[in-house]
Formats: sequence, structure tokens, C-alpha cells
Amino acid sequence: MFSIGELSRRTKVKVPTIRYYEEMGLLTEAERTSGNQRRYDKAGLERLSFIRHARDLGFSIEAILSLIELQEHPDRSCEAATNIAVSQLSDVREKIKRLKVLERELKRISKGCDGRGISEDCYVLASLADHELCCREH
Repeated sequence: MFSIGELSRRTKVKVPTIRYYEEMGLLTEAERTSGNQRRYDKAGLERLSFIRHARDLGFSIEAILSLIELQEHPDRSCEAATNIAVSQLSDVREKIKRLKVLERELKRISKGCDGRGISEDCYVLASLADHELCCREH
């Protein structure tokens, strides 16, 4: 059995986040000692590791709940899990596209500054103050 602190150390998930995951139903509520301290078993450790990895990959709480539901029913097709992963991949690709647009715009703005000193002519500051100076929407 693991205390919440030990679970936190092993998974590198902060204690308040572990409590939040319990509240959200991602993590089964821990058993309690007579002193009301949480105690987690190996399955709790494995579940929290699963959740952390899924969060690291950007999955939403809702998606993780769906994946856990699927995990608890091994007789079901994994097509739903694949669909969730494909949706996450699509979201990541969209974010990458937006970040590339931001990268190009920041590169352009950065090149507009001559570096002589802060003045009314600083292109970086002017661009941040006036969205009309941007090349495209971002």
C-alpha cells in the first residue's frame, strides 16, 4: 500500500492533482486508514501512471475517462480507443499548424527591430500594440 505522498513521488504527480483525479473519477477513491489517510494499492499506482502518461500526451480528462472505461471492458473492440487517439493526433497537428504560424510571425516581428534602443520606432513593441501590423491572423 502506498501513501498519497509515496504515490506522488513514484508517478511525479502532485498530491493536489491526485486528489483532483479522485474527485473527477479518473482514479478510484483510495482506501482510508483509521487515521483517515489515503492508501493506494498497486492498481492505483498503475492507473495513476496511465493517467499521467495520457495527460503528457495531451489527452483531455474526458478522453481519459473514456479510455479507462474501455480498459475496464477488455471484451470490447479497441476501435473506440483508436478513434480517441486519432482525434488527439488531429488536435496536436492543428496546434502545430497554429504554432508554426506564430513562429513565422514572431520571426518577422523580431527582424523588424533594428536594436538601437527602445523608442517610439521599436517594431516589436509597435507590433504588439497594433495587431494591424501583423501579416496574418494568429
